[in-house]
Amino acid sequence: MELNTLLDRLHAQAKPNKWLRYFTVFNRIALAAGFLPSGFVKIMGERFTNLSVNQPMGNYLEALHHTGYYYTFIGIAQMTAAVLLLIPRTALLGVLLYFPIILNICILSLAVRFEGSLLTSPLMVLSCLYLLCWDYDRLKFILPFTRPVTWNNTTKQNFTSSKFPVKFFTGVVSAVVIVVLVITNVFDIMPRNTLNDCKRQCSKSKNAAACNVFCDCIHTQGLPLDKSLKAYHQALNRSKQAR
Repeated sequence: MELNTLLDRLHAQAKPNKWLRYFTVFNRIALAAGFLPSGFVKIMGERFTNLSVNQPMGNYLEALHHTGYYYTFIGIAQMTAAVLLLIPRTALLGVLLYFPIILNICILSLAVRFEGSLLTSPLMVLSCLYLLCWDYDRLKFILPFTRPVTWNNTTKQNFTSSKFPVKFFTGVVSAVVIVVLVITNVFDIMPRNTLNDCKRQCSKSKNAAACNVFCDCIHTQGLPLDKSLKAYHQALNRSKQAR
């Protein structure tokens, strides 16, 4: 079976399911709720967080706050995407606008190890991907492997399935668990939001002295994350050599 035929068939079987429709509405509302407050703050010209400028994400957001109308433009884009998501006829346009914004936030959060969106942003990316798949029948014509329609998509409009998709929601729960486990274990050390929060993790660290060096570099000296990590690993190496 060709790929486009298989995808057509799977999509036609999934679209009439009422549980998946409920899940779709939930994702749209949840994503909109994530952007409306943050977009409004930017439009009002207010700083998004109270993070210190020494903190990696705080440093970035402080610089972003001083970019003038670009900062406002981001807020407008976020609120526009959120509103479009809440309107059924424009939901696809909303997710197309939403996806690159949240993907950028996700990569940024991972790059600076910002715990405020370290878990939520990857999950929001997955949510956007689900919504894009939900509208596959409207997007497939721009895909490189698309051929003339081979599956009768009108079938999906003739009935509604009430069967609970156990396998699908098992996969959703599994994906969430995997994301949480990976994100919470992938980094050896976190900058945290404040100096006290950063040093609090040192009590559980295998090398408290190296951890404190890292926290001091970030929150006291205001060094970039890469230089702070370098100092941290150098402290670890010196500790190992001293043994």
